[in-house]
Amino acid sequence: MSTNTSPNSSSELPPPKRPLALIAGPTASGKSDLAVKLALALNARGKDAAVINTDSAQVYRDLQVLSARPDEDEMQGVPHHLFGDWDGATACSTADWADAAKRVITNLHAQDAVPILVGGTGLYMRTLLDGISPIPPIDPDIRAEIRAMEQVDARAALEIEDPEAASRLAPADTTRTARALEVIRSTGKPMVDWHGNPVGGIGDQVDLHPLILVPDRERLYARCDLRFEWMLDRGAITEVETLIARDLDPELPVMRAIGVREIATWLEGRVSRDEMIQSGQMSTRQYAKRQFTWFRNQPPKGWMRQEPENANIETIFERLLRK
Repeated sequence: MSTNTSPNSSSELPPPKRPLALIAGPTASGKSDLAVKLALALNARGKDAAVINTDSAQVYRDLQVLSARPDEDEMQGVPHHLFGDWDGATACSTADWADAAKRVITNLHAQDAVPILVGGTGLYMRTLLDGISPIPPIDPDIRAEIRAMEQVDARAALEIEDPEAASRLAPADTTRTARALEVIRSTGKPMVDWHGNPVGGIGDQVDLHPLILVPDRERLYARCDLRFEWMLDRGAITEVETLIARDLDPELPVMRAIGVREIATWLEGRVSRDEMIQSGQMSTRQYAKRQFTWFRNQPPKGWMRQEPENANIETIFERLLRK
């Protein structure tokens, strides 16, 4: 018995790419609600679907309110993954999240379900789709030394040791300054040398259906302001009190989340409640502005952009819904 091994044999055709939806945009733009609507639309067509968190604050179980993590009512019975999976005492790196997301996506595809990425952390999306630079582990002694430095000293050192990175980073960006400095000191190579060879991305293995929400900026800022006050009334203060009681490292991501430092400063009696609210609202607006900039410049031009008010699931995801 012979086996057909000709180039035209159907057995040699690559397997079809599995679908992956992505709904991205700045904070408070309505991404989570739209993701659930898409999942329900897929369910109505007999297709299973699940939402995967792509927000660096919503991964922490300590930040239910301050991260605006969807509750059971908002999930509407749609499975949600990677929401609140990390304890705040353990930092969730971009690589950690990407590895977890790959496992969830693989499992959902094995069940013939459609994964829907939703969030505003652009670096998470880029790492998952394009891969991550294979930077070797940082020497713990070097990391401890750099993290103990004052920002002004770390910045001055970076300008000498990795001027290219210093030219890209804001002088007050403590996290990225420390990261760039520890990379050059631990590996002997600047960040730019490592960024040219990302590995592990799944972008070429999936059938991507992306959407970027682009809300009116002034309306979004107003919504950010209202939402911060809404959070205060619904448990954000208790969340911060609980975090303070745990005496966690103040440099952990969960302790640097928007609202945590502002509320903690008020709890310590260093500012008035009104000053705390104004500070929290300003931090939220500044974050939204940075997200606007990232989503305007980084994703491919071919990704659909749409105002939330005009985002019609049936039209935007027509190809995904009809499959």
